[in-house]
Amino acid sequence: MAPSSKAEKKAAVDAAAWMFNVVTSVGIIIVNKALMAGYGFSFATTLTGLHFVTTTLMTVILRMLGYVQPSHLPLSELLKFVIFANFSIVGMNVSLMWNSVGFYQIAKLSMIPVSCLLEVALDKIRYSRDTKLSIGVVLLGVGVCTVTDVSVNTKGFVAAFIAVWSTSLQQYYVHYLQRKYSLSSFNLLGHTAPAQAGSLLLLGPFLDYWLTNNRVDQYAYDAGSLTFIILSCTIAVGTNLSQFICIGRFTAVSFQVLGHMKTILVLIMGFFFFGREGLNLHVVVGMIIAVVGMMWYGNASSKPGGKERWSHSLPTSKTESR
Repeated sequence: MAPSSKAEKKAAVDAAAWMFNVVTSVGIIIVNKALMAGYGFSFATTLTGLHFVTTTLMTVILRMLGYVQPSHLPLSELLKFVIFANFSIVGMNVSLMWNSVGFYQIAKLSMIPVSCLLEVALDKIRYSRDTKLSIGVVLLGVGVCTVTDVSVNTKGFVAAFIAVWSTSLQQYYVHYLQRKYSLSSFNLLGHTAPAQAGSLLLLGPFLDYWLTNNRVDQYAYDAGSLTFIILSCTIAVGTNLSQFICIGRFTAVSFQVLGHMKTILVLIMGFFFFGREGLNLHVVVGMIIAVVGMMWYGNASSKPGGKERWSHSLPTSKTESR
């Protein structure tokens, strides 16, 4: 009874963490689309900096209330994480500007094999044949859903390469730091959010001006745009926290694989909220393939030998089964 009850409790908490991430991630995409399309607020990097300001305030308040205990993260580790995270944000924005939508989606899909490579090389993770095949099915399904025209240019390829590797390293590093230094999601956010907020607010206005030829300080703010900015920042607290929770409980690969469920939900929400002509036959078929792949991955990776560490690289780590 006890082992079964413990497993059921873990499954319930895992499901709750995942739903928290899905709801906040899809919610912030919808809000940001409304802000950018409806109010012309195209300053994505500066907005991300504001997201981390709000997240920093949340961690400070929780620490003052005693919900977050003091913890230690070496400055060298913090700097590496911030470099990976900021290159991820900037790389994604530049990649979207310089590449076609189709190649941008292919680049995002390539984060799964890159994350797998990092786990194999750095954590000595070994995948079963079924786990590998299930990841391939997920990639196929999401590719059918999202990839349309594909054109590649040199600078766009370089931007996509930087975006993919920095994002994969940032997500791997979340899991690594939580295990190595026994940090909770709140603790890790408390260390990283202030550094990201400061660096992105310094860099953001210049990068946004370079990307859009518009200055954030000259934007015509009004009640509507400010409301959506505040709403975006509020939801971002949940998005940032839930990302750390999910990667801490799962792994970067599982986060990427299951994360494509958000891509499917965004397509559906876009159809209902923005009137897109999105749900044609090949998109629906792609969604079905992707969902089947995700279910297969969850089953295959949870079986003995489906995904296991054959050499314990960190003394505090334990074999992940998801």
